Amino acid sequence: MEYNFRDIEDKWQRYWRENKTYKSEVDPNKKKYYVLDMFPYPSGAGLHVGHPLGYIASDIVSRYKKLRGFNVLHPMGYDAFGLPAEQYAIQTGQHPKVTTEQNIARYREQLDRIGFCFDWSREIRTCEPEYYKWTQWVFIQLFNSWFNCETKKAESIDELIAVFNDRGFRCAEPQYLTGDIEKVLSPFSADEWRGWSEKEKSDVLLNFRLAYLSNAMVNWCPALGTVLANDEVKEGVSERGGFPVEKKMMKQWSLRITAYAERLLTDLDELDWPDSVKEAQRNWIGKSEGTSITFQGVMDSSINKDFSIEVFTTRPDTIFGVSFVTLAPEHELVNVITTSEYRSAVEEYVTAASKKSERERQTEVKKVSGQFTGAYVEHPFTGEKIPVWIGEYVLVGYGTGAVMAVPGHDQRDYLFAKHFDLPIKEVVSGGDLSTEAYAAKEGVLVNSDFLNGLDVKAAVKKAIAEIEKEI
Repeated sequence: MEYNFRDIEDKWQRYWRENKTYKSEVDPNKKKYYVLDMFPYPSGAGLHVGHPLGYIASDIVSRYKKLRGFNVLHPMGYDAFGLPAEQYAIQTGQHPKVTTEQNIARYREQLDRIGFCFDWSREIRTCEPEYYKWTQWVFIQLFNSWFNCETKKAESIDELIAVFNDRGFRCAEPQYLTGDIEKVLSPFSADEWRGWSEKEKSDVLLNFRLAYLSNAMVNWCPALGTVLANDEVKEGVSERGGFPVEKKMMKQWSLRITAYAERLLTDLDELDWPDSVKEAQRNWIGKSEGTSITFQGVMDSSINKDFSIEVFTTRPDTIFGVSFVTLAPEHELVNVITTSEYRSAVEEYVTAASKKSERERQTEVKKVSGQFTGAYVEHPFTGEKIPVWIGEYVLVGYGTGAVMAVPGHDQRDYLFAKHFDLPIKEVVSGGDLSTEAYAAKEGVLVNSDFLNGLDVKAAVKKAIAEIEKEI
């Protein structure tokens, strides 16, 4: 007997639609199950093969759970807000509301034709005011909150203002020490706080708010008039339109996500997820434990300004293996410390690096590039003169935008040193530095003055203690 799929599909899809078969109602007698797909951006071309590829899998899970007696919520929506909609409207000469609604109608037709079990009563369109008013509401909650490091949760900024009005601010109080507050904000009394202008108070509060303004290096596309994410930039041009993109320091709204790093890591243990997924999340959270080290600049006739370079390292035990310091090309000190002899080459290198996304700079591990600035810093323990380079493998947004390069025990530093014929020193025994860096966090310290003979863990503690003495 021939399977007449057109008639059968039409019949049952009509039945599902008329009887609201997949609509989810509140039912306390059933176990709940939530299946959420990634919402598509509705372009004029309609669905591409990647959409049903993912939706079919989640549809199978949804149907299976529904047949097993679960109360299944399986919604669908459209990520229809932002740059793609704007550019499509410009290209077609139509209002984005018109083109977006036409594209959504096309998507809905195709999704229905496939026969997915979506609850369309829960449809979301991110371009509708009824939706994005809530994203604005969330931002306001973040802006009006600060993170209490003792309670490990967000609290009203009004409570913090009340504290400042009553007794001012003291850096030693641990509940306030989110990020680098103790470095950028000096203690102040209640009288001082009350005497400041609203602008001065506002500037202080930005050091605490969960949503705050800060200067950040971004991918700026003049032709599109907007900042682009790293994955929207390909080989120095925008993925959409192919317009030139430049690295630029701009004021941006940021979220103090790092304040939640410990909570995020701890709560991962409670999730029933595969270990590989949880490990990927830990890597994304990216919490690093280490210490900051300051390298004092060496003054000469071509550099008449006193300077120092702060680096953050998770391996202070390798301090005696430092043979050069590398700055991100966008680092604010690059222009200050570059000598006249190397200025032209540095400017050329910075321009070339600005055309690459951070992702490109991080993935091109085998393509080594860099440029000497002509400047030197002093090793904090040996007094040795250490050259300062710039290299695109260093990102301005990670740590301080500078690294103390230890080529004997970091592979990227190793490749850099090999390429530019820089010294490679062994300070942790156990590897063969003739072939690669020895990056393992185990071994005995050698060639390291007061760290000699210690294992790595003991050397880390000892090094931090000595660094704190220097400070």
